[in-house]
Amino acid sequence: MFTMFTLFLGFVFLLFFLLFTCWILKVMFAICRFFVEHEVMCDSAERWQLGLQDPATPTVEGMISFHNYLMFFIIAIGILVVWMLYYVIVSYKKKNNVVSVHFTHSSLLEIIWTVIPAIVLLFIAAPSFALLYSLDELIDPEITLKIVGHQWYWSYEYNDMTASNNNLYSVIFDSYMSKELTQGSFRLLEVDNRVVLPIQKHIRLLITSADVLHSWAVPSFGIKVDACPGRLSEASLFLKREGVFYGQCSEICGVNHGFMPIVVKAVSRSEFILWRLLQV
Repeated sequence: MFTMFTLFLGFVFLLFFLLFTCWILKVMFAICRFFVEHEVMCDSAERWQLGLQDPATPTVEGMISFHNYLMFFIIAIGILVVWMLYYVIVSYKKKNNVVSVHFTHSSLLEIIWTVIPAIVLLFIAAPSFALLYSLDELIDPEITLKIVGHQWYWSYEYNDMTASNNNLYSVIFDSYMSKELTQGSFRLLEVDNRVVLPIQKHIRLLITSADVLHSWAVPSFGIKVDACPGRLSEASLFLKREGVFYGQCSEICGVNHGFMPIVVKAVSRSEFILWRLLQV
């Protein structure tokens, strides 16, 4: 009985210690962010990158926050399991227990290993369900971008553009991997025609395929939607900052699957209006 109670207290102390450490680190990062005037954003993959790319949408911010939140539970559970294994190996070896104790069950232990995991799952489920439902939320989109996957390039269609005379027109173009690199561009990630989207606007993405399965994926957007032939998939997008964001086709679609990059340029509303007028 005393041993089980000691294990329970050790777990509770470890959990509170990790939560306190999380709060201290959060405060420290907030202070550092406050004093940093200019931030260099990571909007494409880097060599030897271990972490996630910087977020450009609220959904990715939620994903990263949930990832960091979940890591403390994983660390606490991992430390507890390793400590229990060590405790059992050291305390119950034959030298210390010549005569084994026979027992069939322990009511306190059964309550502990049932209630504590249930409480942990509740703490994990609440933010995960909120994040899951936010991913499918579509709020009155102002722009609709249709994305069509081909072997091995992407086609984009803006179908709700309004000209100066209030007539509707469409902007349709293909985006191939760029064969000529300029200074500062990324090999195998640059394209000849970039997608241009405004920031601070709700955008609807309609994704499909003209031949085989593809997948339109941009890590900084938190979007990875399969492009299926004969099926129209939908996703929402809300860009919070300007930048150039890179992605790739994430579904094996043939011999040139690795040569279907995605580049999205997020611009201000005025720049997007100017770009839109130039497409007429």
